[in-house]
Amino acid sequence: MINKLRDIVEKTKSTPVMPVLFVGHGSPMNAIEDNPFSRKWKELGTELPRPSAILCISAHWETNGTFVTAMPVPETIHDFGGFPCELFKVQYPASGDTVLAKTIKDEIREYPIGLNQDWGLDHGSWSVLRHIYPHADIPVLELSIDYTRSMQYHYDLAKELAFLRRKGVLIVGSGNMVHNLRLVHVKSIDGFNEPYGYDWALEMNDIFKEKIKTGDHKALINYPTLSKAAKLAIPTPDHYIPLLYALSLQEADEEVSFFNDQALAGSLTMTSVIIR
Repeated sequence: MINKLRDIVEKTKSTPVMPVLFVGHGSPMNAIEDNPFSRKWKELGTELPRPSAILCISAHWETNGTFVTAMPVPETIHDFGGFPCELFKVQYPASGDTVLAKTIKDEIREYPIGLNQDWGLDHGSWSVLRHIYPHADIPVLELSIDYTRSMQYHYDLAKELAFLRRKGVLIVGSGNMVHNLRLVHVKSIDGFNEPYGYDWALEMNDIFKEKIKTGDHKALINYPTLSKAAKLAIPTPDHYIPLLYALSLQEADEEVSFFNDQALAGSLTMTSVIIR
């Protein structure tokens, strides 16, 4: 009888709502560099409540259809080229969570979710997580971005993930608000990269921040209408979509704050968001 009562208490115990993150991940080199961005990620690891699992929506996993990783041990994927050997040696040996993957598939009935056994963790996930949770002792899943779908679809699908926040799951969108690699230009002074942004990049970053602060998610879903600069800031939506997943999960009484709010190489911004 006592054990039965204990089980009932455990099942009905209130679980704190986990925060939600959108992280500007920037260059893969942030995974191994000690810089202001990686130091802030380390700081987050001491501030955030410890999650039971992490679900990451990475700009670097685009698919036809929506999938969630469902293998017991996801591979560390080095999905880039032209970087030092040291970066390719990095492993992030977090486990997966097959039960949680199936729960996501079963609970989200409005949108078909496939179980994926082939992907793993790309650098949109592990380059950030290895600083926040360096021991890789929390299960990590990735949810893919269906490149055939609209911004509204992604925003609506994200709302279906809200139940995970009450199961102790930390949801992380990983991309960049402003991301135009074709126009990247690094300025170096005395061997150090000078942070700066083109006028259009700073304009769009400021517009995005203002819309996020005021909760104008409709405008952010329809971002091409915000400014002519949007075409330069987001030539392709892959790095922007993870932001919509994070914002969609904001509840009525929750506030947003920004961190790593910095432009780099002219056409990138590292601006990141925490919702809690």
